[in-house]
Amino acid sequence: MPAAALFDVDGTLLDTSYWHTVAWTEALAQFGHTPAMARIHGAIGMAGDQLLDHVLGEDRDHADDEAISAAHQALFARFWPRLRAFDGAGGLLRELKRRGWTITLASSASGRDLAAMRAVLDADDAIDHATSADDVEASKPAPDLVHAALAKSGAGPGEALFIGDTPWDVQAAARAEVPCVAVLSGGFGERALLAAGALEVHVGVGELLARLDDSALADPARHTTGAS
Repeated sequence: MPAAALFDVDGTLLDTSYWHTVAWTEALAQFGHTPAMARIHGAIGMAGDQLLDHVLGEDRDHADDEAISAAHQALFARFWPRLRAFDGAGGLLRELKRRGWTITLASSASGRDLAAMRAVLDADDAIDHATSADDVEASKPAPDLVHAALAKSGAGPGEALFIGDTPWDVQAAARAEVPCVAVLSGGFGERALLAAGALEVHVGVGELLARLDDSALADPARHTTGAS
């Protein structure tokens, strides 16, 4: 069984984190909530339920939650034509595939958002599996998404690495006992990612590709016998 590279998509492979921040800001404003955008950005990487808990507090009236999340989805869709993959994203997936990794997109995005992002990424020839919101019950930092990605890939925790851009990615991977390689492209700092438990931190996927031989992703053979 090849080792599995499990990739977060938003903020890791695609430059979407700040578009999500804007979409959530506008969605919340429609329902009378005006938290600072910096606070909203700090919760990007969580799914909607966790993000609203983080931004508005768990003791709030939850009556509007579903409508706020639906508004976010509609607002984010406006930005689809402006989405772009980070430089080196497709190249990294293809090089890892060439080296023997199984590539799984570990996303909790809706099916339509994931389809739009995959079209922008334009690397389906290197992608073996993908998860979506339909595959998880609890969102990051719960480990459900990582467990779902492992199940899709057929790998155990000791046969995989997770690649993400937020502390929530790192924490979710850790709870699934999967090491996490982190990137700074989602807007979270190196200190925060290391404090969450990241194995290593890179500027972005382009730098990771350039320095692949010095990273934990250099050789999938290291991860095919349960070593992490």
